Amino acid sequence: MTPTDIRDDAQLSAAAWGRRLAPYRSPRTLRGILEVVTTAVPFVMAWGLMYLGLRFELYWLYALLLLPAAGLLVRLFMIQHDCGHGAFLARRRHNDWLGRVISVLTLTPYDHWKRSHAIHHASSGNLDRRGIGDIDTLTVAEYRALSPWARLRYRAYRHPAVMFGIGPAYLFLFLNRLPLGFMRQGRQPWISTMATNLAAAVAAGLMIWAIGLVPFLLVHLPIVVLAAAVGVWLFYVQHQFEETHWSEANDWNVHDAALHGSSHYDLPLVLRWFTANIGVHHVHHLSSRIPFYRLPEVLRDHPELKQVGRLTLWQSLQCVRLALWDEQARRLISFRDFHDHHATA
Repeated sequence: MTPTDIRDDAQLSAAAWGRRLAPYRSPRTLRGILEVVTTAVPFVMAWGLMYLGLRFELYWLYALLLLPAAGLLVRLFMIQHDCGHGAFLARRRHNDWLGRVISVLTLTPYDHWKRSHAIHHASSGNLDRRGIGDIDTLTVAEYRALSPWARLRYRAYRHPAVMFGIGPAYLFLFLNRLPLGFMRQGRQPWISTMATNLAAAVAAGLMIWAIGLVPFLLVHLPIVVLAAAVGVWLFYVQHQFEETHWSEANDWNVHDAALHGSSHYDLPLVLRWFTANIGVHHVHHLSSRIPFYRLPEVLRDHPELKQVGRLTLWQSLQCVRLALWDEQARRLISFRDFHDHHATA
């Protein structure tokens, strides 16, 4: 089957895609436990060794372990992500409680995030349902209609220093402390957010009591900030690539949006492990109940999916410049492209 055939398959009914991917949707509890252990234990060890590196002035050890520790925190977030889809362990109750425990480390309220992420899956690529669980993306027409001040704000938002630096830190450390987008939708978002805040405060307080405020901040804060930047980068690349898919609600199709609006971020093996195969994002959007540890099985059994939306690590760096959806060309373009071809239209 060729990539063209796959594009035709995107028009299949939900039932047809469900039958095709159903065999991969069964979580394996023992495998899930193993994934948790092989992620959480190295994270705790790396955290402890970083602290010892600071205490005994072994700064090379601290520096050596910072990136792996952040990668392990990213992997813990991906486990929480799968729990939110009910895809990691066999029982929903076990998924939910594991996700809540991990959320104390990731500073991402589990139940609130689970709800907003479900909206992302239900509306990804739909121009009429932007705003929750995605990266703000304007069309060429919308950007052209903005005032100079509004254009400046949007350009600042899309600047790499904000998108992958200031923004992720602000999101995970501050914005996640309130149920933004759901503040008037009952108690549940507030309970989820405030319970996570309280649990994180208690855990941080105990660590500060044990080792001191400055050592705690010097170890944990860089890990969280770096992991947040990596997490936002992954989410960005999964949907913000040139040949992604956007359409108005009346033309929107969940399978077309999943297959063509989500990338296959084909990372080296080590990075695939740290990111828990989240790069196989087109398959994840086709069937979010597939555990991350089974996504490679899908590509193995359906190799034609490997080339759909494929981005290499090098190619993904070119996505940073993309900022606007060109309705006519049906692709993402840069601000420079806009000024070259659309500014005076």
